[in-house]
Amino acid sequence: MVKKAWAFALLACAGICADASFAAPVPLAVVGDSDSHAYHDRTQFTGEDGARGGVFHDTTWQWTEWLHRLRGGEVDQGHWGRSGSRRIVAMVEEALGLPARTPEKEDFGYNFAVSGAVCNDLMNVQRQVPHLVQQMDEVPAAWRGGIVVVRIGVNSFGQREHLERLAASADDPAVAAEIDGCIDDVRAAVSYLHRHHPDTRVVLVGIFDNANIGENVRRWSSAREQANITRALDRYDAALKAMAVRDPRIAFFDDRAWFAALWGGRDATARAAYKAVRIGEDLVVTNTQGDAPCHAILSDGHAGTVWNALWAKALVHVVNQRFGAGITPITSQELASRLGGEALRGSETCRAQ
Repeated sequence: MVKKAWAFALLACAGICADASFAAPVPLAVVGDSDSHAYHDRTQFTGEDGARGGVFHDTTWQWTEWLHRLRGGEVDQGHWGRSGSRRIVAMVEEALGLPARTPEKEDFGYNFAVSGAVCNDLMNVQRQVPHLVQQMDEVPAAWRGGIVVVRIGVNSFGQREHLERLAASADDPAVAAEIDGCIDDVRAAVSYLHRHHPDTRVVLVGIFDNANIGENVRRWSSAREQANITRALDRYDAALKAMAVRDPRIAFFDDRAWFAALWGGRDATARAAYKAVRIGEDLVVTNTQGDAPCHAILSDGHAGTVWNALWAKALVHVVNQRFGAGITPITSQELASRLGGEALRGSETCRAQ
C-alpha cells in the first residue's frame, strides 16, 4: 500500500514533485488559511482567473509546494490529490467514524489549510485539527516525531479592517476579543493534538503584520499608529512563544521578524523603508505588489513565489534547530539556481541590471 501511495503521488503531482529518494521522510501536516493553501489547487484556482500568480500561475508556488519540490524525499506531506467534501457530508462521515474533511480541495493529503479559514476553524466548523488527527490515527507510529504547522489568525484579526481599529487603539475591544479567541483556539488545538499524539512536534507561526504589504504600506503613517498595531499583534505572539518555552515539542516561528530580516520595514516615523532581496545574480525582489516574480506580494495579496521559497527555507531551519529534524538545509545557492532559471522565464523585466 505504501508503494502504491508513493506511485500515485508521483503521477498526480507532476510539476510540483522533486527528485528524491523517499528514505524515511518526516511527516509534516498543516492547519491554517490561505497562507498555506496550495496555489495549484485546481478546485479553487484555475490559472486563468488571475489568482495566485495570474499569467505567472504555472511558476508561482506556495511554501508547501516549494518544500515538496526542494525536499520531497525528506518531508512527507501526504499524496497530492483531491479530497474533502461539503460540510454537511463531512459531519455525517465523522459521525459514522469515517475519515472526514471539508471543504473539497486539491492539495497534499496532510494539508488541511483552507483559504478564508479563521481560528475557530481549527477545532470547530471546518474542524481542521480533529480531521487531521483522525487521519493521523490511521498510522500513529508514523507521527511519532512528525510535525504539524499551525499558521492562522490573519483572517480573524489581521486584515485591513482590524488593523484600522488597532491603529486607533491597541486595546480595541472587538479586535482584542478576536485575539483572545485565537489564542484559546490554538491552545485547544495543540492540547487536542498532543492528547492523541503526544510525540508529534508543533510549529506555531506568529501573526504577520499586513501593514507591510500592498496598499497598506501607505496607511497608518504615524509612529503612534504603528506602535499600537505592533503592541496588539505582540500579545498574540507572546502567548504562542510562551507555549513554546514551556514545551520542547513546540517551536515558535516569528513571521514578522523573518520578514523584517529580509525586506526590512518602516522607519521611526512610520514611513516605508523597505529594502530589496537579491536572489543570485539575476533576480531582485522588492516589497511591491504584482504577479511577476520580482514582487514579494502577488496581485491578489498573497505571498509571491520567492517569498514562499524563502519561507520554506526558514521553516526547515526552525524545525532542524528546535527539533533536530535532520532535514537537509535549503541553501541560498540552491534557491538562486531554481529561481534564477524558472522564475525569470517569461519575465525579463525582473532580471537584475
